[in-house]
Amino acid sequence: MPALDAELLTSLPVWFVATLLSLTLHEAGHALLGRWGGDDTASEQVTLDPTPHVRREPVGMILVPILSFLFNGGSWMIGWASAPYDPLWAERHPKKAALMAAAGPLSNFLLAALAAGAIHLGLASFGWQQPLRGVDLASVVVGPEGTPTVFTTFFSVLFSVNVLLGFFNLLPMAPLDGHAVVPLFLSEKLTHKWHALFEDRGAAMVGLILAWVIFGRLAWPIFRIALNVLYPGSSYG
Repeated sequence: MPALDAELLTSLPVWFVATLLSLTLHEAGHALLGRWGGDDTASEQVTLDPTPHVRREPVGMILVPILSFLFNGGSWMIGWASAPYDPLWAERHPKKAALMAAAGPLSNFLLAALAAGAIHLGLASFGWQQPLRGVDLASVVVGPEGTPTVFTTFFSVLFSVNVLLGFFNLLPMAPLDGHAVVPLFLSEKLTHKWHALFEDRGAAMVGLILAWVIFGRLAWPIFRIALNVLYPGSSYG
């Protein structure tokens, strides 16, 4: 584990709050679409209060985010949460279940858009600056002096984490959301065949490992594209 310097410990709470909010909204999106579609299993999680989400997944919501941040020197943070659902309801209503799955990543993209709006407000009103070099997940925007502040770091992380979390979860591999979104575009017969491919727990584990390897190659290009959308006319390479 890298040395716990003051800068690392100062940025940890900012990263943690942004990540906790991102995971909470992701699962709240699932829960809300489930409730709208007729499945009340996760109704308790239709909330931005992280408590029910943490209670369900304390390791993924608290322990793993903090440890991952400390072990990689504060350059990124990972975590997970989950929203329960009724598998019988999902089997009866595959399209509604697919919409429920899509709601998580879409919630992340919404939060990334709100973060982008806050960043542009900061650029216009508070003297924030677009970084010209050395851009990373926590420095999408910097303060008036060209250095990060608590607020620029928070909105940078909020933007970056939600862009990457949204795209990662759209990969069509179990147990990611993308696997459950695919039936939106399939017939009922093909939907059953699709789900049958991932019934085995081993297949889901292989899918998760594959997704992690594949996204490791996609993350930086996706982040660059997001930066160029955030700052039209820029050429982050």
